[in-house]
Amino acid sequence: MQLSTLGLGTYLGPSTDAADAAYAEAAQAFHAAGGTVFDTAANYRGGRSERALGAAFRHLPRDAFFISTKAGYLPMPEGGTEEGPRAWFHRVLEGPGILSVDDLVDGCHALTPKYLGHQLDISRNALGLETLDLFHLHNPEQQLPHLGPEAFYAMIDRAFEACEGFVAAGKIRAYGVATWNGFRVPPGQDGHLSLARLLAAAQAAGGRDHHFRWIQLPLNLALPEAFLAPTQVMDGTAMTPLAAAQACGLSVQTSASIMQARILRQLPDGFAEALGVRTPAQAALQFTRSCPGVTTALCGMGRAEHVVENAAVMAIPKLDRAALESLFG
Repeated sequence: MQLSTLGLGTYLGPSTDAADAAYAEAAQAFHAAGGTVFDTAANYRGGRSERALGAAFRHLPRDAFFISTKAGYLPMPEGGTEEGPRAWFHRVLEGPGILSVDDLVDGCHALTPKYLGHQLDISRNALGLETLDLFHLHNPEQQLPHLGPEAFYAMIDRAFEACEGFVAAGKIRAYGVATWNGFRVPPGQDGHLSLARLLAAAQAAGGRDHHFRWIQLPLNLALPEAFLAPTQVMDGTAMTPLAAAQACGLSVQTSASIMQARILRQLPDGFAEALGVRTPAQAALQFTRSCPGVTTALCGMGRAEHVVENAAVMAIPKLDRAALESLFG
């Protein structure tokens, strides 16, 4: 399958039947426009985003799309339940022995093998798929300040071992880490993730043929660190996250490509035209998808009209490195 340079994200939106239907319609429109990559997470919209994509996928051949999801946050249902968070946690997770309160970080995050397996099975059921293309650990750096580096990477070791088991069981094809600060901040800052140490964990879990194949991190005109900042050290050489991923043969999804539309209001007049596109959203997407090392730039598209505007970018050539660097002086 050819992976599209844009991917449809499903993070935002109300927890309503109307929003579910709009996401399903947008997903079908995106595929019709040539989009093949879809991204979600177990906690997005209380699990409703996965179910909305599952409704869309029922109309598509399995080999016509690539789906990534994530686990790590508690997928508390949004609305439609009268029980409180504590009662929900006990009924769904603690009572059945899936997760204890002691496993939680910040009251909302866990990456234990049993919990990951539980969430993966829920995602597979919601999406209506036996095998998922990509399963991310969701913002693992959230646990770093609480665990410290050594305990944190020991936790990653166990999580990656579980993910290799999911591959062997035919539940996923590959796994990765979807981050926010982890790869953008330099060594020594809170939350920094070392790609070299993650790769060592993957090799310990799966050998040379391990299935840690992807990373996800933000990249947009306001957060350009993935493209510009040498935050990773590989074999003694400082590299940008994108360059480090390329050097290691990892594919990259970028999130927040238009920063939930907030960045669009900051673009100067004529910026879109200078990049060869019509609208600010297209300009932001054209920047992100063009950065060397980016496999797919993700963008939330909850309505079909978003798809019509955004998907048009996939039909034009990417910017070259010189043009990209000129945007930052």
